Amino acid sequence: MSDTQTFFERRDFFVGGEWVKPAGDGVIEAIAAATEQPIGRVPAASPADVDRAVAAARRAFDDGPFPRWSPEDRAAALSRLSQALQARGQAIADLIAQQNGCPTQQSLMTQVFSATMVLDIFADMARKHTWVDERVGALGERVQVRRAPVGVCAGIIPWNVPLFIMAMKMGPALAAGCTIIIKASPETALDPYLLAEAVAEAEIPPGVINIIAAGREASEYLVRHPGIDKVSFTGSTATGGRIGGICGEQIKRCTLELGGKSAAIVLDDVDLGAAVPELVGAGLLNNGQACGAQTRILAPRSRYKEVVDAIAAVVGAKQVGDPMDPATEVGPVVSRVQRDRIEGYLQAGKEGGAVAACGGGRPKSLPRGWFIEPTVFSGVTNDMKIAREEIFGPVLVVIPYDGEDEAVRIANDSDYGLCGSVWTADPEHGAEVASRVRTGCVAINTGLLVDFNAPFGGFKKSGIGRELGPEGIAPYTEYQSIIFKP
Repeated sequence: MSDTQTFFERRDFFVGGEWVKPAGDGVIEAIAAATEQPIGRVPAASPADVDRAVAAARRAFDDGPFPRWSPEDRAAALSRLSQALQARGQAIADLIAQQNGCPTQQSLMTQVFSATMVLDIFADMARKHTWVDERVGALGERVQVRRAPVGVCAGIIPWNVPLFIMAMKMGPALAAGCTIIIKASPETALDPYLLAEAVAEAEIPPGVINIIAAGREASEYLVRHPGIDKVSFTGSTATGGRIGGICGEQIKRCTLELGGKSAAIVLDDVDLGAAVPELVGAGLLNNGQACGAQTRILAPRSRYKEVVDAIAAVVGAKQVGDPMDPATEVGPVVSRVQRDRIEGYLQAGKEGGAVAACGGGRPKSLPRGWFIEPTVFSGVTNDMKIAREEIFGPVLVVIPYDGEDEAVRIANDSDYGLCGSVWTADPEHGAEVASRVRTGCVAINTGLLVDFNAPFGGFKKSGIGRELGPEGIAPYTEYQSIIFKP
């Protein structure tokens, strides 16, 4: 990556369909993960900026035309937004990769086309969804059950797959007729400006989508704002707990998609040659910066060394480097703070008795940038810190088990319950094992962490509610029963 790349600077927010000047003088400095050099500067929203964004969304919902548009018209708006984003796809992918380290060989699909696919799917759902249900009441009367839009929504976005998560919130919100404030993460505050350009090009009515970036204080102010009807948050379990508490106090709707420590159960009949490359991909996607990453690999004790060796061989061969190099398979993590945090886990693993089968530190050939060697720990037990806490980096642990019952017990012995996988020569038997795992999504012989037509979300501390699929529309609606005189 060149240190002379174009510097991205903006001095406004996209609010009410216009570019508006910030009320305060706070700024967010964007730093390239691979070079540690500044690549951009944008304003940081203050509480006054949040007030303005909420007021714009409130006007658009209470008085604007969009909530009263037909489902077909709302679907058309989503389709136009998808097309406008596709036209900017490479520019968005490059900006995100520079900020959070996602390898460019993954970024166009993972960061952009995944988002436009979600918008297209919700456009189709908007046309087909049952918005009004006619029923016969208990006394023979006519009853209409409407799915009314929940109102003004706040989408709190993390830095790992920002546009995709924005789409998971904008798609169902707009399909239902809601308006939304997108609050971008300071770590990926540049690319939302290209989303805002796409919103304007798609002729979404003013105030339906408003976009700001902010730190912790203004973000909490947004969550607490009385003009917000619903909060949708994706991020850490600790922050999600705080947001859930605020929403509970205010009787405010919320959806929380939180952390994970997903277990990949490798059964004893597996073909390792076929399974391991895809399994490793599911653990190291986006440099391991994925909430559904398969980072706990459970291997039968009878084949434990074979599994560890196979995984370490694939992980150890990964090319680490500049995320903008098409040959790079693992890039840097998002920030110095995140790199240092991961190094703490590497040290904890070694001190706890685990052995690094590959990796275990910083790459010596990359002294600049927030790089971590892709790492596989063997000799891991499920009570170790590295097996229980979400590391959010390119670190996999391999845990032995004796028998499928113990494998399921270990998989379920976690505070989290987001994703998982089963790897076997018998997919039907794999599905039986999967049904015993207490997580929101379990894949059989595939590295897919999510399917856009199916609900995504977690059990236990991995969250509350679901996104994607028809089930993803429900949190953005309220049921209203209209009862006619018999």
